[in-house]
Amino acid sequence: MHKLLIKCVNCALLVLIVIGIPAMTQVKFGSYEIGSGPKYKLLLFWALALALALNIAVTFLLKSKKDRVLCWEWAAVFGVVLFAYCAFAFGYFNFDWLKNFLLKL
Repeated sequence: MHKLLIKCVNCALLVLIVIGIPAMTQVKFGSYEIGSGPKYKLLLFWALALALALNIAVTFLLKSKKDRVLCWEWAAVFGVVLFAYCAFAFGYFNFDWLKNFLLKL
């Protein structure tokens, strides 16, 4: 029961972060885009950090070792995504290689 709940909540958080935040911050009115880049970056950072913190906090509340391991796995997923996002935002990581590869195709 707990495994299903943990997976559903984390999948919902992931969908909310990946789809919901960009949709919420990039509103278009006709051909004009009404949205804020800094607001998007800030919301994305804090949503990932909150999801990571919640998974870590829940591990201390669960009694089953399998459930705790599952929460640590999800915490690792959100931690890696947060690390990659921060590295990309600060310019340590870019996707120019992917852009060049796709342009050649």
